[in-house]
Amino acid sequence: MAVNNTLTKRPAQRLGMTAYLNQDAVKAQITSIVGSKRGTSFITSIVSAVQSNPALQECTNPSILSAALLGESLNLSPSASLGQFWIIPFNNKKKGVKEAQFQLGANGYKQLAMRTGQYKDIDFIEIHEGEYKGRDKFTGKQVFEFIEDDDVREALPVVGYMAYFELLNGFRKSVYWTKSKMEKHADQYSQAFSLDAYRKIQEGKIPANELWKYSSYWYSNFAGMAEKTLIKHLLSKWGILSTELITAMDADMAVINEGGTKSYVE
Repeated sequence: MAVNNTLTKRPAQRLGMTAYLNQDAVKAQITSIVGSKRGTSFITSIVSAVQSNPALQECTNPSILSAALLGESLNLSPSASLGQFWIIPFNNKKKGVKEAQFQLGANGYKQLAMRTGQYKDIDFIEIHEGEYKGRDKFTGKQVFEFIEDDDVREALPVVGYMAYFELLNGFRKSVYWTKSKMEKHADQYSQAFSLDAYRKIQEGKIPANELWKYSSYWYSNFAGMAEKTLIKHLLSKWGILSTELITAMDADMAVINEGGTKSYVE
């Protein structure tokens, strides 16, 4: 009688993140980039990030590590509270696997810009109803009149977003997008975002027990993503860019492959 060898037919189990990071080859790679002193704390931070995000636990280990190493090489923190960069789960339908995506946050862009030593100020402002006054007839630049009473201002709906910077040499630049334009941008460029679903969430038409399906930061923190989008747009078109900032921009919204190549997923 033939005996089925079930062990040979069983698919290889995916290594847990802790076991993966403690492999000699992987530890050597980490040490070569972050150094032996920071290696342990770096591994701990990755394991903590993965354990706190069930969706991230389904991603390939190399993609998680590559995203984290890129953030570390830029001296940015993955802490969600700091908003410098995130490691985001992405369902790669072409490969049939889930991969981790490197996503730079608004504060990451600001941090890298300020490190150039060329920026006097860089910031983002939500524009409330009544504050946008149109364009200057001579320069074509947008004109704003901000409501001084914060309580009154916060009670009014947000109608748009403005980002600006000022260089030490006196050069200034600002850019303004309406909320409608920002929503259409997110709907067009983010595979994880649907404008129709976003509006249903805002109107309370999606049950609370189904909200977990809408994992994109555009759903949970639209203003934060609007800030990141506008700061990136502003800097890429008119800012002074360091090598670090160019590297970060190039990798933003990408899966970092083991060979260092990038796969853009949004």
